[in-house]
Amino acid sequence: MPHHKSAIKRIRTAKRDRIRNTSIKSEIKSLLKKAQEKPADKEVARLTVSKLDRAVRKGVIPKAVANRRKSRLALMINRAGKKAS
Repeated sequence: MPHHKSAIKRIRTAKRDRIRNTSIKSEIKSLLKKAQEKPADKEVARLTVSKLDRAVRKGVIPKAVANRRKSRLALMINRAGKKAS
């Protein structure tokens, strides 16, 4: 058990942050799966990129992770576009 007031507060904020981070990560995973199922859907891709950028700003995921996922998403979209034509 924490002995200091600041440690008690820290536990409270850590719990709040963990819940927020988990929900954001889950939402990103869901959007990436949707984008993988329908790579031609530009709206899903745009929303996914937006969520990734927002997660980086909030400190949920590192910038390099978001950039890698955006890059792979772009590759999927481009491959789907070439297959369709």
